[in-house]
Amino acid sequence: MLRDRTGPGLKKPRGTAPAKRAPTQRQLRVAEEIRHVLAGVFGRREFRDPELAVADITVTEVRLSPDRKNATVFVARLGRSDVDALMPALGRAAAYLRGVVAHALPLRFAPALSFAPDHTIDQAAAMEKLLHSPEVARDLGRES
Repeated sequence: MLRDRTGPGLKKPRGTAPAKRAPTQRQLRVAEEIRHVLAGVFGRREFRDPELAVADITVTEVRLSPDRKNATVFVARLGRSDVDALMPALGRAAAYLRGVVAHALPLRFAPALSFAPDHTIDQAAAMEKLLHSPEVARDLGRES
């Protein structure tokens, strides 16, 4: 009879990384609600900070930690690639935005918000431009 060497009380073999769990349905639902609330705030430009009051900010994704006490908010600026310049201003507004989320959603704990730039829109535009270039069309055997 073979024994499982990874059972309770036994150590895992060296070199095996812990499996990263997929987010739960509750994490995904709460993250989407937070994204919706923050998108409304950014759309109405409810900020005292002049940098944020004039910026067109899009919330592309929110990721919650498993305990739902920390949230990473991914933001982008449509048509512009200077979202990195807004990170300090978003950091200053994080406490205000956390309060807005706390009042808007019936959560036991309002998650601490941290902001990260989302460059996927810029990367997608660059890829689209590359795919439609004459060199790629020539390599594919058709001229555009």
